[in-house]
Amino acid sequence: MAASTPAHHVLVLNAGSSSIKYVVFDAGDLSERARGQVERIGEPGGEAGNHRQALALIVDELGKAGIDGNDLVAVGHRVVHGGEAFTAPTRVNDDALQTIRDLASLAPLHNPANADGIEVARHAFPGIPHVAVFDTAFHATMPAHAYRYAVPEAVYREHGVRRYGFHGTSHQYVTGETARRLGCPVDQVNLVSLHLGNGASACAVRGGRSIDTSMGMTPLAGLVMGTRPGDIDPGVLLHLATSAGYSADDLSALLNRESGLKGLCGAGDMREVLRRSASGDEAAELAVRKFCYQAAKQVGAYAAALGRVDALVFTAGIGENNPEIRAGICAELCALGIHVDPKRNAAPQDNGFAIHASGSKIVVYVIPTREEFEIARQTLTFVEDTGSFVTP
Repeated sequence: MAASTPAHHVLVLNAGSSSIKYVVFDAGDLSERARGQVERIGEPGGEAGNHRQALALIVDELGKAGIDGNDLVAVGHRVVHGGEAFTAPTRVNDDALQTIRDLASLAPLHNPANADGIEVARHAFPGIPHVAVFDTAFHATMPAHAYRYAVPEAVYREHGVRRYGFHGTSHQYVTGETARRLGCPVDQVNLVSLHLGNGASACAVRGGRSIDTSMGMTPLAGLVMGTRPGDIDPGVLLHLATSAGYSADDLSALLNRESGLKGLCGAGDMREVLRRSASGDEAAELAVRKFCYQAAKQVGAYAAALGRVDALVFTAGIGENNPEIRAGICAELCALGIHVDPKRNAAPQDNGFAIHASGSKIVVYVIPTREEFEIARQTLTFVEDTGSFVTP
């Protein structure tokens, strides 16, 4: 793919409200050259007062690593929400940046910070393509019966109320890696991907394309997460609002910061939850069982939707590092013919590994996600396909 690309660099930026993470890849072979982050932006005692100062620090760090910003082929930017406006990598111009800002109502904690990072980077690195890669884009292939909610058409059209899904770059990366490990073209692979971290989502992939995903209009839906509940009866929120006096801000705090694992046992970090569970803490035991049960239910539903499942894939922090959770989820899936080899499950390898037993009807992989790599790959593919290496 990148053989004709000049042997310079592509910079990937992930700008949050108080941090900017960066990774630099060689544009010839996509090997990683440098990575780092600037944290606590704008906070007392932080490294930088604003995003512009933070990016200046990053430029300095790149220089120390022997990477000249003038050598950049392109800059790839992670953007959380593309709505229905962006369904593929997009070159950022003034209009595109404004649209990203306009989508802030769908991702108020993420899109404004993503847009700020893009704006600062465009000033710092003019004359080269800046490409936005959207977390939601991989799910743009979902059919209407998967992404539409059963609400009036006007609610969907006027307010964008539909399923969008997230973690798209992660699900897309592990889909490609799974196809490679199976030795088949990516457009022939069917799988269920479980991105399990503090935020968690499942994705059903048919022929290399997302056909359904567990997160919805927002990242609150689907699986149990660190501090988010996943699927919940919407009537619960009406009840709390009308009978318990919860305001919109109260409900937002409840759903985003006080629920999930934390709501069940008081701890949102799975490592702490497992430690408590091992010591006999009943609330933690419930949290672990609920987490595994909810994920297994989603896998079962997607197996029905797909018809044929070639692989189940675990990725992200919990998925990659917690054999107990993997075993707990797979134990609920015996009806699908999924069986885990305990020794393989407990013997991690840095570049991913198989954990299924010899008699398992579906292979089970653990594949470390590489979202920055996927953003770099999509950015380079975009600039090659559009011939936009040089900007007037």
